[in-house]
Amino acid sequence: MDDNKPIVVGVDGSEYSPMALRLAGKFASLLEAPLRVVTSLGMSDFYLPAHLPPGYIDSAGELEAVARRLVEQAIDRAYGSERPQHLVTEIRFGPPAKVLVDESHNAQLLVVGRRGHGGILGQLMGSVSASCAAHAHCPVLVVGEEAEDAT
Repeated sequence: MDDNKPIVVGVDGSEYSPMALRLAGKFASLLEAPLRVVTSLGMSDFYLPAHLPPGYIDSAGELEAVARRLVEQAIDRAYGSERPQHLVTEIRFGPPAKVLVDESHNAQLLVVGRRGHGGILGQLMGSVSASCAAHAHCPVLVVGEEAEDAT
C-alpha cells in the first residue's frame, strides 16, 4: 500500500466503464487502497445530447445529475450490490484527459477504458486514454473489452 493513495478509475458511461471499474476494484482490494471513481464534464458535454433526457438541459446542475446517474449505472453494472469498500465518486468539470491526469498526481494507479464515446471507430485507443498513458504521474492501465476474458 502506497501511503493509502487511491486507485483512480475514469468512467464515462461507455461500454468499457464497467470493466475498468471491475479491474480497478480488484487492484484497490489487493493493494488495500481507496477506489476513486472520477468522471468529468467538459464543454462538449453541454452540446452532446447522448444519454440526456429529452428536452433542454439548462444548467450545470442538471448535467451533473445526469453524469452522477451514468456513474451509478456503471458502478451497478460492474459490481451489483457488492461494491468495493472505500469507493468514492467524484464529478469534475473540465476536459476528461486533463482531469484524469490531474487526478493521477495523488494516485498509485490510473485505470481508463480504451475508448469512450467519441472518436473514430477502429482506433486502438481513444484520445483520453492515449493522453493519460502519455502524461499521467502514476502507472496507467488501459482496459479493452478483451479484459473481460482475463478476469
